[in-house]
Amino acid sequence: MVSDGDTLVNLRSQLQGDSLKKQLSAVHELLAMGQEGIEVLTTTLVGRKDDPATILDGKIFQVLHATEQENLRGLLTQLWPQGRLKPLSEQGIDYEPLQDLLIRQEFEEADRLTLAKLCELAGPTAAKRKWVYFTEVEQFPVVDLQTIDRLWLIYSEGKFGFSVQRRLWLSLGQNWDKFWPRIAWKDKNIWTRYPGGFVWDLSAPDGHLPLSNQLRGVRMMSSLLTHPAWSEEA
Repeated sequence: MVSDGDTLVNLRSQLQGDSLKKQLSAVHELLAMGQEGIEVLTTTLVGRKDDPATILDGKIFQVLHATEQENLRGLLTQLWPQGRLKPLSEQGIDYEPLQDLLIRQEFEEADRLTLAKLCELAGPTAAKRKWVYFTEVEQFPVVDLQTIDRLWLIYSEGKFGFSVQRRLWLSLGQNWDKFWPRIAWKDKNIWTRYPGGFVWDLSAPDGHLPLSNQLRGVRMMSSLLTHPAWSEEA
């Protein structure tokens, strides 16, 4: 019979391994163990505080934040006032509200805010019209697109983000007719209805979010997925 102590050792080892699937599984198992598991997760996160934020870091931060334990919230705020990822912007745009929504897995609101931030990046005219031209996407700063993408990536267990959409699109030979159904934006030539037809949680297919101006068609999405940000990833 495996003791709780042995289980904790095994799960701690899984967190330090190379398999993201096993790491995420360990996070959920440790959380289910109660306070002992939470302490392991806290120690792990704090021990990684000087490292770049990864999907594992985002998940641990997310579940610890969701415990609503005041001492944990205080620790997280003290170490990472903006969230686990320091959101950089070449244009001085504040991505902290987006990070806060994603930490809480409020994906529908985060998607709306993402579009607002893309419009903000495009300039006052785009912000007023509330959507983005494909030619405006080409002018987006690399740093800002990478920030938005990484926020989505680390707080979605690696399921959502522009880089995920790009990877899928490339894997399908850049075939839009195959791509739209793959991310569940289209089914049998019928576009998914917004917002009720979309899935606003982690049960959605990989690449389902963010919508990034979904109704604007291929040219906008093509500009986004071929942006230099994805060839300059740090």
